[in-house]
Amino acid sequence: MPKTQPEPIRDPSTDHLLTAENSVVALIDFQPGQYATVTSATREEIDLNVVALCKIATAYGIPVVVSTVAVDMGVNQGTATKIMDELPGAVEIDRTGVNAWEDPDFRAAIEGTGRRKVVMAGLWTEVCLTFPTLDMLAEGYEVYPVADAVGGISPVAHDRAFERMVAAGARPVTALAFGCEIMRNWARDDADNLRAVMRWYFEEKKRLSGQGQH
Repeated sequence: MPKTQPEPIRDPSTDHLLTAENSVVALIDFQPGQYATVTSATREEIDLNVVALCKIATAYGIPVVVSTVAVDMGVNQGTATKIMDELPGAVEIDRTGVNAWEDPDFRAAIEGTGRRKVVMAGLWTEVCLTFPTLDMLAEGYEVYPVADAVGGISPVAHDRAFERMVAAGARPVTALAFGCEIMRNWARDDADNLRAVMRWYFEEKKRLSGQGQH
């Protein structure tokens, strides 16, 4: 018999996998000064996947918490426009410290969602992503670092950071895998949300490849 209908939907608030109802996305320090020192991936590769992450979150109504460091101090610029353009209404939470979890406003924003599954990306991998990941894991959160939407000052720094996070219990994902986990079934009414993101993603990836990006 042809299969054209979705399977029954599991309770999205208690599902052990990521759903639009049980997850929150956190983006940390996607600022010009951070990009300038990343060498484990190109800015184009990072942006492709961060923007995809934002598009997925926006399409499925997943809350997004954005944080920056040292903007109020006059040291750094804010989050890249390309990212903020995908997050209408999002407010940047500035900090002075490298560990976002130690900032009360960032912490309150995450806690305020009531969600315990945090899909997180940040620059650098080894500092601004790793430190809050370790703290949040220690407090019982499930943390999902987005491996293709982050970067470190070297491949060694990036790789060792992921080893450290995974050893502590982090659960790495990639941007499109996150989208598929949220969408879950191509026969659902909202599957076109991910189809639209994927069409954009692979067209953009092809364009970047034509410019010499891999």
